[in-house]
Amino acid sequence: MAEKILEVKHLNAFYREGRQRKQVLEDVSFTLHEGEAVGLAGQSGSGKTTLCKCVLGLLKDYEGEIVHYTKRPQMIFQDPFRSLNPRKTIGWILEEPLRIQGGYSKDERRRKAEEMLKQVHLLPEIYARYPRELSGGQRQRASIALSLMTGTRLILADEPLSALDVTVQAQIIELLRELQEKEKICYLFVSHDLDVVSMLCSRVLFLKDGEVKEYADI
Repeated sequence: MAEKILEVKHLNAFYREGRQRKQVLEDVSFTLHEGEAVGLAGQSGSGKTTLCKCVLGLLKDYEGEIVHYTKRPQMIFQDPFRSLNPRKTIGWILEEPLRIQGGYSKDERRRKAEEMLKQVHLLPEIYARYPRELSGGQRQRASIALSLMTGTRLILADEPLSALDVTVQAQIIELLRELQEKEKICYLFVSHDLDVVSMLCSRVLFLKDGEVKEYADI
């Protein structure tokens, strides 16, 4: 059986609204395994973003258990132009997690960044370019490269295709599939578009009003 990557057990999550504590997620449980892609679907306000924040460790007010069996999960955002620092080159951005982590020389950081660009099928000259100099598809590939820099095997993808045209969407899906197969990457793929979810994911988790209404194979 495939190795466990993430286990969420009886998760109840809360937000503060003034003096009131509002429950957003109710008794959510699921498990992700190595090399698996699971869709997270539901209408706006269903709790998808809250669930992602809990998994990422950004929301602390919860009950239940979240168990990580890999390095800290990383995120691919909907709008790569906003998530990439516009004042820094792609090379600098890719190296930043390694600078924070420590233990890498300047040459080692650059070599790893260049290797990651190659892995997401970007040319070496992208290293010296700024986000504004890239196309939308190139920026999203750079965002995917950034999410892989620390060696995690769990990536949360928040509507990563919605800002791209249909042709580029297909290319990014193919890249995510390739990484899933070669690197055993596990995805929690947030999307309202079930057609897109079905192109990558084998299962889908449906949230409604903070509760799991269905956890089904696609």
